[in-house]
Amino acid sequence: MSRPNYGFMKRQKELAKKKKKEEKKKRKMEKMAENNESEKETTC
Repeated sequence: MSRPNYGFMKRQKELAKKKKKEEKKKRKMEKMAENNESEKETTC
């Protein structure tokens, strides 16, 4: 039987976590941009 490659598993887990964090950051920035646009419209 082969041994599990824990280093590979750890790297994949880290990459998944990083990807999820980037997506969350992107969604947050889009939401902030949307809020800023709506504020500009109401102040005009």
